[in-house]
Amino acid sequence: MPDARAGGQPPVPPGIFETWEVVVDLRAIIMGLSFALIWSSAFTSARIIVTQAPPLTVSALRFLIAGLVAVTIARAMGQSWSLTRTQWRTVFIFGICQNAIYLGLNFVAMQTVQASLAAIIASSMPLLVAAIGWVVLRDKIPALGLFGLVIGFGGVGLIMGARIVGDVDLYGIGLCVIGALALAVATLAMRGVAGGGNLMMIVGLQMFVGSAVLAAAALLFEDMTIQWNTELGLAFAYTVIMPGIVATFIWFNLVERIGAVKAATFHFLNPFFGVMIAALLLGESLGVWDVVGVVVITVGILAVQFSKQRA
Repeated sequence: MPDARAGGQPPVPPGIFETWEVVVDLRAIIMGLSFALIWSSAFTSARIIVTQAPPLTVSALRFLIAGLVAVTIARAMGQSWSLTRTQWRTVFIFGICQNAIYLGLNFVAMQTVQASLAAIIASSMPLLVAAIGWVVLRDKIPALGLFGLVIGFGGVGLIMGARIVGDVDLYGIGLCVIGALALAVATLAMRGVAGGGNLMMIVGLQMFVGSAVLAAAALLFEDMTIQWNTELGLAFAYTVIMPGIVATFIWFNLVERIGAVKAATFHFLNPFFGVMIAALLLGESLGVWDVVGVVVITVGILAVQFSKQRA
């Protein structure tokens, strides 16, 4: 019987609040939703930019400015230039694979590929990570995960089939696919990497790596002339600050908070957010098969991620 002098309340089982915090981590949910929304919006702002500026040149400039801002913030936060070997590995792998290859190729592709289609291809990254891990690294995938892979890639096939019938640039699609593969390889290469602090410094330094690689490519292949106007300036500033710095910082913190597998679950929102934002801001048309494909891809990514968590 509860003690009436203590207010008549039964004792609380030890650990109940800790258990509730694990089951419903509201902060992690808010971080994940914010990351997915900001990351998906980058395809729309990039589409605006590359129709008015050379993609490699503007990407190199974007990463240079973002890196300077991030490193300045990191130093103000007291973070150190001295990184561990694992952290330097993170800087170079993500700088080359994510910023230079993945984002650089997507910027080039979106000169001719719609933002919604680029977002859908990029959103297949969790499926590519699972598929490469299963085929190449011999990772074990439960039946639910295999089901997710099949229907997820089936959803991509539905959208691609409908778009290819129309007027679509296959070269641009190929660049988007190569970029998604590069990001998947980088994700697999970073499995087991610990945080170790200095997150903002890592974000800034990997921006510098991407900027250097893209600047070299721009010198070889592009005329580095940019015609600035208000629309381009606003899109460029948004891309530098929000997807470039804020989203990356949120992602590193989210992975450190709940782990890579659970954090990757939020990628299932990217197809929906990417298509929605492109339709609202750019007026890109959506067909029935686009909508069906987005739903199927979303279900596939969820199935793959839930199978990993259960395993």
